[in-house]
Amino acid sequence: MEQLFFDEQKRLTDRVGLKKRYLFQQIDWDIRCIGILGARGTGKTTIMLQRLKDAYGFSDRALYLSVDNPHFQNLHLLEFAREFKQQGGEILFLDEVHKYRDWSIHVKAIYDSLPDLKIVFSGSSLLQISQQKADVSRRAVIYHLHGLSFREYLDFSEGRVFQPVSLTEIITEHRSLAASVADGTTILKSFRNYLKYGYYPFFLEEPDVYIFKLREVVNHIIEVDLPLIHHIDSRRIANMKKLVYLLATSLPFVPNMAKLAQATDISRPTLYNYLEHLQDARLLNMVHSKGRGYSKLAKPEKIYLENGNLMNAVSNRVHTGTLREIFFVNQIKNSMNLQPAFMEDSIELSHQGDFLVRGELFFEVGGKNKTAKQIAGMENAYIAADDIENGFGKKIPLWLFGFLY
Repeated sequence: MEQLFFDEQKRLTDRVGLKKRYLFQQIDWDIRCIGILGARGTGKTTIMLQRLKDAYGFSDRALYLSVDNPHFQNLHLLEFAREFKQQGGEILFLDEVHKYRDWSIHVKAIYDSLPDLKIVFSGSSLLQISQQKADVSRRAVIYHLHGLSFREYLDFSEGRVFQPVSLTEIITEHRSLAASVADGTTILKSFRNYLKYGYYPFFLEEPDVYIFKLREVVNHIIEVDLPLIHHIDSRRIANMKKLVYLLATSLPFVPNMAKLAQATDISRPTLYNYLEHLQDARLLNMVHSKGRGYSKLAKPEKIYLENGNLMNAVSNRVHTGTLREIFFVNQIKNSMNLQPAFMEDSIELSHQGDFLVRGELFFEVGGKNKTAKQIAGMENAYIAADDIENGFGKKIPLWLFGFLY
């Protein structure tokens, strides 16, 4: 126990920064059992350590544990929690729970048998909480952490603090909003930098090796997280990597499932599962056509990498038009995912404009010279235009959609 507290203090000293992710303020820290799920590298560990330091300092009442530590694998989590409670413990922060065997059974048991002990756990975005051996979804409140929005990137990299805005505000007040951000700045340069290396908070640590660390993140997800959580045969890892590479180098990918299955040597039913897993892992975003609805067995009309940074890391080739669409889909889906009524089809492809959002708003995504030809005469139709600092009428700067969360 003493060694674990020593390890925690070192982490608090070395890793806890002053900047906080958007999710930190949204979490109700009074809840008895909290789950934080997100893609690898988005800052789940830092959020937990920041809360621990802010609320408990170096007190023995709180303890952070990374359960993927080999030492911890030999401990019985429930028994350890009981011992910690007997010594005056009030809250356990459990990191990387998906790497602890039968973690959900232990968390449920702790919740039921130690009512005065709080639990905060983090895990991969791949986790389906309701499908664990012990359903903790009725006990834990689950929060989802996404990569940095462009708004957060400006705060983290330049110290420029802005509040998030709603999609309605962007549509109706984009001129004043854009002017308040872009005035006297090089906002377009900052936006280009964000698309290249600003989505994951670790860009602050070692900028020169960011792209290599991101490749390591992708490899870890495919080689470790996916086989661990979904029991994928290790012999299929090479096929999975080939799938990701093919999708990355031919974006925006309009899939022919038969050809894709043949090219990757993956059966079609398994291919649908793999695509779903890669989306859950936040490596891909799949978009369906208007009116088709969302189904795991429905062929997506387009497949995008989850964010623009991945395009640089995986394919090393950047297609500007695709990059714009990746950003738009990513920021819309991430912001919608924070809302209680989130649906997978909150953004769809449309024959009138590029995308339909929330079933009512049409958007055409393009460069500064994009015209309104494809949305002419349509109500609730707008252009998200790149390479402009400010907009006019229904033409909105693309970068401004990075202020949704």
